[in-house]
Amino acid sequence: MNHNAAAPEVIVQASHSAVKKYSVPFILVVSLFFLWGMAHNLDSVLIPHLKKACDLNNRQSTLIDTSVFLAYFLMAIPAGMILKKWGYKASMITGLLVFATGAFLFVPAANQLSYITFLIALFIIGCGLTILETSANPYAAVLGDPAKATSRLNLAASFNGLAAMVAPFIGSMFILSGKSHTKEELAAMTELGRSSYFIEEAASVKMPYIILGTILIVIAILFYFINLPEIKTKSTDGVAKGSFFGALRHRHLRWAVVAQFFYVGAQVCVTSFFIRMAQQGAGFDEKTAAYYLAVYGFLFTVGRFAGTAILQFIASSKLLSIYAFISVFLCLIAIFGKGSYVVYALGAIGFFMSIMFPTIFALGIDGIGEDTKPGSSWLIMSIVGGAILPYGMGTLIDLNGDQIQIGYSIPLVCFLIILFFGLKGYKVAHR
Repeated sequence: MNHNAAAPEVIVQASHSAVKKYSVPFILVVSLFFLWGMAHNLDSVLIPHLKKACDLNNRQSTLIDTSVFLAYFLMAIPAGMILKKWGYKASMITGLLVFATGAFLFVPAANQLSYITFLIALFIIGCGLTILETSANPYAAVLGDPAKATSRLNLAASFNGLAAMVAPFIGSMFILSGKSHTKEELAAMTELGRSSYFIEEAASVKMPYIILGTILIVIAILFYFINLPEIKTKSTDGVAKGSFFGALRHRHLRWAVVAQFFYVGAQVCVTSFFIRMAQQGAGFDEKTAAYYLAVYGFLFTVGRFAGTAILQFIASSKLLSIYAFISVFLCLIAIFGKGSYVVYALGAIGFFMSIMFPTIFALGIDGIGEDTKPGSSWLIMSIVGGAILPYGMGTLIDLNGDQIQIGYSIPLVCFLIILFFGLKGYKVAHR
């Protein structure tokens, strides 16, 4: 069963003979999927790292997620307006430049040892990512044969998954020090010694983010000079239509927004506490825990490529349901298991989460025609789940005496909701 990115009555200004000209633009868009994957997966390293450097509790450390994903919520409508007015190319360049600005702000944040400045930098990064995702996701979906939109989006998102494997290695090598002190040890230090420790920990984030910001500027320049076809989705009378609130008349889009909220919340919950879970549940040290997070990223990447292949033979809604059911089971192991099996379960969740975001996205915009762009904005706005649910998870962990395992009951509930979407919620209501 194929899911089209646009309804039959919509004219996409592309022909079969022109498919080849989309290859270079598609490769460039794929690079964006990798870059925002790097940003998100470095957050999984930043959370335990800044928890140490800024002396935070679990709830405070999840404000890193809140800053990034709150930006998705607040910027979704402006990003949709930018996309509608300026088109895909200008939107993607704007997103890259905003993203780079946030990355460079890590330098003053580290110099001042200011958690607030880190959060502001992350919020700006989130704004850039929102603009990028609002434009790049539908662009990848419509850049070619509509019948292959889901597979094409999953292929592009596979490189987002590749970043989930690369980022923890970079974080382990350049950000994590491997040093950690108990509250008692910190209390026993002199004020100068404690201050030096915090400043040294914070300083390690500067170089990776300077390099990331520089790469983003270079790619923005590349996008500026390379010709990208502006795929226009228009109604049969030739006038672009679609409205932000009007898009919600599609029942399956409404359910996709709900499912995406809980999916992103689940993914961020799983990765945000992965390192601490590996330390507490399996007794791993910080660097080893980061290595296993990279293994999670590897499985996530393998899952994306495997999912892209499997989707050639099985309906995307059915595969989504199967993966959500297995993820529920793995969450139960993470909550009630002992030792290294807990970490293995979390790693395996990476494989089964891999296809969820692009599949929910493609199912959500299936057949909505002129509402594709505003529908994309709703699906990006639903990413606010990544701002809200990890904060709830951090609160739950703090209320249970820093017991990380109990917190994984939150992603378990999320996967149950995604399971419902895969079974029933995705169905297009034909009038």
